[in-house]
Parts: sequence; structure tokens; C-alpha cells
Amino acid sequence: MKTRDKIIFASLELFNEHGERSITTNHIAAHLGISPGNLYYHFRNKEDIINSIFSLYESHLESGFKPYDDVPITIELLMGYFDAMFYTLWQFRFMYANLADILSRDDALKKRYLHAQQQVLTRSSDVLRKLKKDGFLDVDDNKVTALADTIKMMVSFWISYQLTQSSTSTITKATLYDGLLRVLMIFQAYSTPTSTATFCRLEQHYLDIASQERHSVAQI
Repeated sequence: MKTRDKIIFASLELFNEHGERSITTNHIAAHLGISPGNLYYHFRNKEDIINSIFSLYESHLESGFKPYDDVPITIELLMGYFDAMFYTLWQFRFMYANLADILSRDDALKKRYLHAQQQVLTRSSDVLRKLKKDGFLDVDDNKVTALADTIKMMVSFWISYQLTQSSTSTITKATLYDGLLRVLMIFQAYSTPTSTATFCRLEQHYLDIASQERHSVAQI
């Protein structure tokens, strides 16, 4: 892996583990065993690193939430969307935990974020329309975009909401699976006789995973 890429992924790891505000470029350089000068050869400052991490975020959003086309709806297909949702939250959790502050420091990054979120809204609305067309959701046509936006809002602010609801400052995988289960509650509210059983199976799948994650944490 090139030094530039090592810096990006090490920064992402440290930001997620300790919070972006508490990590400096010196911390990142020390973590990698390189000099600060070597780091500054590749990145001007921490904001420059965050912008590169955001490029990873944009790529994942683009690949993870594409509407399906001409394939049958299976539990694996739906699971792919929920797993992509989980991956986004977990892999970029530092950003969701401190989103307003990060975006307030960089106008250009905020514009990129707003554009990325509009793209997500468009693609997720298309997915919901397809699920409606295929008999898996019962929602009025004029409410599809609002429903997609509500789901996006829940996902975007689940982490910051959880951080304000307890004394802990740590987000676990179990916490994120709890968020997915809340999203599933919305899908179940709009389910049809055709899709109810599938959504129930999805719910049990993520309940089991959340339970396993909590058990693993308890053993540590």
C-alpha cells in the first residue's frame, strides 16, 4: 500500500477509535511510524486527510445503494442494502458522530456532502419505487421521496442520537444493528402480504447478529 493510502486508512481507524477532534497529524504520523514531514508531503493538514476519507465515503454510497434491476427480490438482495447501510455507519462512524462540526469547518466539503446526500436520496427513492412496483411496499407514490428521506435521516443521525442518550462515548456494532432494526420497523409498517414474512426474517437475522455482538463485547 502506498504511503498516501496508509495515511488515509490509519487516519480513518484513529478517528473512528478516538474521535476526530482528539487526533492530530502528529498522532497519525506516530501511529504509522513516519515523520510529520513525510505526512505533510502527502497532505497539507488534517482537513485534507478528511477530504480524502470523504472520497471513500462517496464511492461507497455510489456502489452500495444502486437500484436493483430485472432480478427477483430475495432476502439476500434486501440484506445487501441493509449490510451496506451498516458498513457505511461503522466504517465512517467518526463522521456521523461529529457531522455538524466537521462540515462547519469546510464549506467545500459541506457542498460535497450535500451533493452526495442528494444522490443517496434519489437512488434510495428509486429503490423504494421499485419495491412498491414489485409488490413489496404499500406506500403512496407522492410519499416515496419523503419516506426515503425519513430513512436517510434516521441513518444519518442514529450515532449522534445514541451518543446523547447514555454516558458512554463508544459506539458498538450492536448499537448500529439496533439502528438497522429501527429502519426495518419502517419497512414493516409499509409491508404488503407478499413481503411481511421476508421483512420478519430480516428482522430476526439482525436481532441475532446484534445479540451476538453484545455477547462478544460482554466477554471482553
